[in-house]
Amino acid sequence: MQRTYLALAGAGLALTTLQAVTPPLAEAAAVFDSQPVEASRFAVLAKPVGFADWSLVLIEQAANGQPCWQARPDGLVDASMNRFASKGICTSYAGSNAYSIRVAGQDLASRYRLRLSQVGNELQLQAMTPSDTTLLLLGRGQVSRRDPEGFVPIKLESDWQLNRRVFGQQTLNHIYFAASTPLEQLIAQAGGGNDQATTDSNSAPGSLGRALGGVARGGELPSGPIALQVIPFRE
Repeated sequence: MQRTYLALAGAGLALTTLQAVTPPLAEAAAVFDSQPVEASRFAVLAKPVGFADWSLVLIEQAANGQPCWQARPDGLVDASMNRFASKGICTSYAGSNAYSIRVAGQDLASRYRLRLSQVGNELQLQAMTPSDTTLLLLGRGQVSRRDPEGFVPIKLESDWQLNRRVFGQQTLNHIYFAASTPLEQLIAQAGGGNDQATTDSNSAPGSLGRALGGVARGGELPSGPIALQVIPFRE
């Protein structure tokens, strides 16, 4: 009898431990639903941080009243909600707890993270995961100039829209960057990360770079010697 009790106690402890380590976000995928939002009541913005970084911020015009943001003549956006008592009128969303991505009805917050990356004068909203080098492009904006008080507006790509997280009949203050297109198709549209190998090969110096670039594009190595760049030795 004592052995039976101990066996049952051990099984119960194992079950409790298993439940404790179940990833909450894995459960969230089955628990939460989503619904579209009125896009005109939201602004997707990039806030400059320091000398080169950016922070993603969403502002919602939650109720009628003073505008929560305003477009500026220079192409940037002014977060006017910071200059009046905006509680109940405006809602801001910042940080990974406030937004995440959802693809084909599946929450991907545990796999993908959002980042803003500047490429020349273009600011790209990207989703990335450690398990795949492919970057998903969610939106982009133009950096006319860097102003600590000016936000860059981000326009979402056609596959993406904003949804709100729903639990049962209750709407929550969590926004999804949502796509109905299956994840595999989004990755394929993004190029699957193969272009990077070609780019890296082409960046090699001189004739060797051109030769490797040809191989990456499906060609063959040329016959005969390949001229290499000679770097003089200096003491």
